[in-house]
Amino acid sequence: MPDAAREPLEAPQRRVLGVLVEKAKTTPDAYPLSLNALRTGCNQKSNRFPQMDLDEEQLERAIDSLRSKGALTVVQGDSRVERYRHRMYEWLGVEKAELAVVAELLLRGAQTVGDLRGRAARMEPIPGVSELRPILDALVGKGLIEYLTPPGRGAIVSHCFYSQSERDRVRRDLGVADAGDDPGSRPASAYGHAPTGAAADASSAAPKEATPSEPAPMAASDFAAQLADLRSEFSEEIRELWDEVERLKSRVEG
Repeated sequence: MPDAAREPLEAPQRRVLGVLVEKAKTTPDAYPLSLNALRTGCNQKSNRFPQMDLDEEQLERAIDSLRSKGALTVVQGDSRVERYRHRMYEWLGVEKAELAVVAELLLRGAQTVGDLRGRAARMEPIPGVSELRPILDALVGKGLIEYLTPPGRGAIVSHCFYSQSERDRVRRDLGVADAGDDPGSRPASAYGHAPTGAAADASSAAPKEATPSEPAPMAASDFAAQLADLRSEFSEEIRELWDEVERLKSRVEG
């Protein structure tokens, strides 16, 4: 991967690249994108977090910066309107499925492995979490993504294009602390995921000390976190089972 691709990207730049990859894969007939189409894709309400309202000036600054980095290029359309095409395969040194995963993380930020599989699969075939894992491993090895919680079902992953301050904020918002952080200061997730091991409310009484024959009581927030992880795992398994039923049904009908 080129050294330039290791640099942090600003939020509008991340959104522009994510949209260009998404539209190239899902609506190829409308790709490359004009400035108006790119703005619409960046500001759309579905499959985006956080919501943005970028104007043309902000987009043009992001485009100029990304163009100087070699991440996108400008082409002339039939109507001589400038259109924009990403160069992410060369810029990041990734394969098709790897790029789909990176694009989803650029569009929505940190998310669980199960959610990421379902969202990236609309751009490239990724049948299940077991097929996603080697893709994630490859991207971790290339320094493009990282696990914010231990790998496995329910794990949360993020791209590596944040600045250090943004990365710290994301981890705090998710309730995920780096070594040395105070677990008691971790806030609830702003991303809709309750991370495993989130601290109990600081205002609640401290749990009683456990004896060798008595397990320590589980805090309410820890119970909610484990329940959220289980829900995510079961949802993914149901999706996989449903996909398998559909494949078998198509085989029988065919």
